[in-house]
Amino acid sequence: MANLEKMMSDKTNSDNPIFSGEKILACIDGSSMNKSVCDFATWIAKVTNRPLKLLHTIETSNNAAVSNYSGAIGLSSEQASLHKLSDDDKNKTKSLIEQGRLMLNESKKYVQELGFNQVETYQHHGGLAESLVDLKDEMRVMVIGVLAQSDKTNDEGTVHQIKSIIRAMHKPVLVVNKAYSDPKATMLAYDGKESSKKALQMMVSGKLFQGMLCHLVNVGKADAELLDEASKILNDAGIKTTCAHLEGKAHDALANYQLENNIDIMLMGAFSHNRFRDFLMGSFTAKMLDVTNCPLLLLR
Repeated sequence: MANLEKMMSDKTNSDNPIFSGEKILACIDGSSMNKSVCDFATWIAKVTNRPLKLLHTIETSNNAAVSNYSGAIGLSSEQASLHKLSDDDKNKTKSLIEQGRLMLNESKKYVQELGFNQVETYQHHGGLAESLVDLKDEMRVMVIGVLAQSDKTNDEGTVHQIKSIIRAMHKPVLVVNKAYSDPKATMLAYDGKESSKKALQMMVSGKLFQGMLCHLVNVGKADAELLDEASKILNDAGIKTTCAHLEGKAHDALANYQLENNIDIMLMGAFSHNRFRDFLMGSFTAKMLDVTNCPLLLLR
C-alpha cells in the first residue's frame, strides 16, 4: 500500500512518459468517426487546458520517395517532394495532399465552433505509427477513432494499427468508437499490474476525471485488498468510487458491466514488456476493442 501511495503522490514526475508532452493529438482520417474524435479530443484539451493538434497522414505506394511535410508547406516544397514519383503517383499524391488539407481545415473549423481556439493542423507523409513516433515528445494524449462495433469493416487492420501505436510509444491512447456525450461515469479495469497502476495514476493526476463516478473493477480471483487500496487513492484525490469484482471471461465481463452501468469511458492497461504476456494482452486488448461499446483509454 505504501509503495502504491508513493507512486500516486509523484503526480508530476517528468521522467514518467505518461506525464510528458503538452499537446492533445487527434488523428483525422476522413472516416465517419472524425467528428467524434474531434469532440473527445476537444473535451480533453478544454478540461486539461492544453493545445490541440489535428494530425492527418498520407501513405502512398512509394513513401520512400516522398519526404515529410506539414500542412503549411508551400507548393515549391511539394514539388521537391514529389519529383521522383511517376506522373500517376504525383497526381494521386497531390490529390491526397489537397483532400487532407480540406479535411484538416474542416476539422479545425469544427473545433473552433466548439469554442476552443488553441488548435493547429499538421499533415505528415508516411504511416501513422511512424508519424506518431516523430511527434511523441510533444504529445500527451492521442485520440483515434475506430468504426462502431456494428460495422464489420472495423476489422483486424484497425486493431493491428492501434496495437502498433501503443507498442511504439508509452502514451495514453483514447480509442473512440461512438458519438460524443459528456462523460459522467468511468470504469477502471484494475489488476494491480504496472499498466493499470499507470491508469490509476492518470486518473488522480489531473482534472480530466474529477466529478465523475469511477467504477473500479477487477476480474477473476477476488482481491478485496487490491481494490480497497486503489479505491482509497481515488477517494483521496476527490474521485467518488464504487468497487466491483467480476467473474467469467474478462472481456465479456467488462463489456457487460460497461453496458449495465452506463459507463462512458473505460481505462485499462494494454500490452507488457514480456513477449508471451504481450501476446496474451495484445489478444485481450483486441477483444476489448471489438466488444466494448464505449471509448477505451489504453495505457501500456
